[in-house]
Amino acid sequence: MGPLVSAAARPDLRWPARPRAGHKGTFGTVLVVAGSHDMLGAAVLVATAALRGGAGLVQVCVPRALQPFVAMAQPCATTLSRTAAALRAALERASAVVVGPGLGSGAAVRALVRRILRTSTVPVVLDADALNALAPLRRPLVARGPLVLTPHPGEAGRLLGIPTAAVQADRRAALAALVVRSGATVVLKGQGTLVGAGAQWFRNRTGNPGLGTGGSGDVLAGLLGALLAQGLEPFRAACLAVHTHGRAADRLVRRVGEAGLIASDLPLAIAAVAR
Repeated sequence: MGPLVSAAARPDLRWPARPRAGHKGTFGTVLVVAGSHDMLGAAVLVATAALRGGAGLVQVCVPRALQPFVAMAQPCATTLSRTAAALRAALERASAVVVGPGLGSGAAVRALVRRILRTSTVPVVLDADALNALAPLRRPLVARGPLVLTPHPGEAGRLLGIPTAAVQADRRAALAALVVRSGATVVLKGQGTLVGAGAQWFRNRTGNPGLGTGGSGDVLAGLLGALLAQGLEPFRAACLAVHTHGRAADRLVRRVGEAGLIASDLPLAIAAVAR
C-alpha cells in the first residue's frame, strides 16, 4: 500500500445555498436500499438523515412486509417493495442511492448490490453490508455512475484482504489502496475520518467518541446521499458529510455527553449545524 501522492485537499465545507424558488424536486430524490427483518432501524436512520440533510424526497426500498413499519417510523419518506420491477423504476427516478445498511448477507444481497451497480446512472453510496457483499475487492468496481464507499476499519480490512490492525496501523496507506482498488471515492471512518478520491485526500477534524454507537454510520450514509442528491460532486459531498456529522456530534455531547449519545440523536443535530 503506497501513500497518496498529493497534499491534503481543502474542500469547500460550506453548505449549498437553497434557492428561494426551490421545491422538493429541486433538492433531489434519495433512494435508500437498506434494512431487513432484523435490522429495519438502519433503513429508518438512513432515511431520516437524508431528510434532515436536505433531500427533497426520500424513498425507502424494503421487503413488502416491512413497508408499513418504515412508514410509521418515518412518515416523511415514501416506501416501495424490494421487487426487481419496483427497484428498476425507482432507480430511474433517483438522484442518488444509498445501499447497504442492515441488508444482511448472502447470495441475494450480493446479487442486489451488483444489480444496482449495473443499473444506476446516479451516484451510489455503498455502506455496511453492501461493502461486505463486494469483499474482497480484486479490481476496480464496474458501475454506470459515481461510487462512494464508506467502510469502517473492519470493512476496509475485508475489502483489502488484510487485518483490521493493518488498516489502523497506516490509515493513509489503507485509504490509498482502497481508492486505487475500487476506483471510487472512499470514506475511511474512525478517529480522524479520511476521505480520498484519485490523488486528493482530506482528514476530518470534527467528531468525538460519542459517535462510537450503533447506527451512527447509517446516519452518515444518509447525509452523504442527501448531499449527492443535491448535486455536490462526490469528493466534496463526502468531505462535507463527515465534517457536518462530526460537528453535530460535537454539539450533542455538550448536552447529553459522549456515553449517552445515540444515533437517532444525530439527524436533528445535523439539521441544526447544516447552515
